[in-house]
Order: sequence, then structure tokens, then C-alpha cells
Amino acid sequence: MAISDTLSALGDETRRRILIELRKGKISSGDLAKTLDMSPQALSYHLAKLKKADLIYETRYKNFIYYELNLSVLEEAILWLSDLQGGKL
Repeated sequence: MAISDTLSALGDETRRRILIELRKGKISSGDLAKTLDMSPQALSYHLAKLKKADLIYETRYKNFIYYELNLSVLEEAILWLSDLQGGKL
């Protein structure tokens, strides 16, 4: 994981909204699109960016794709930011 990918992914408000929704737990891509009132194509674009940054996991079950947070990458980003600030976070 590159910190630049993480920060780039977190810099977009739509992707932050996706992460906030995923904080509630695993959800299918269809349900996520409905919840966020997004087209499947738009959601797919943002999910690809989040996957590239390793901020989310993807699992498949039959015809469905489910997404959930990868908390370890978020923790790494928090530690990096804390170090940048001198450990004061």
C-alpha cells in the first residue's frame, strides 16, 4: 500500500461517503449503489479507486459482490499522519 494511493482515495468526498457506509458492515454493490443513490457505473469507478488503495475488501458469493472496510490500511494511514505531526494525534 502506498500512502499516496490512500490519501488520494480519501481525498474524494464520494469515496469517503462509501467508506462511512461500509463502516456499518459488509454490503453488496447493488445495495451500496441504492443507499448512496449512485449509478452502478459511478459506484464501480469509486470502488476501483478504493480497492487500488487497499481500503476495502471484495468478496464474491454467487452473483453478488460484497464490500467491507480494510481497517488495517486505515490504521497505517492514521499512524503515518500521527508521525508527520510528531506523534500528537
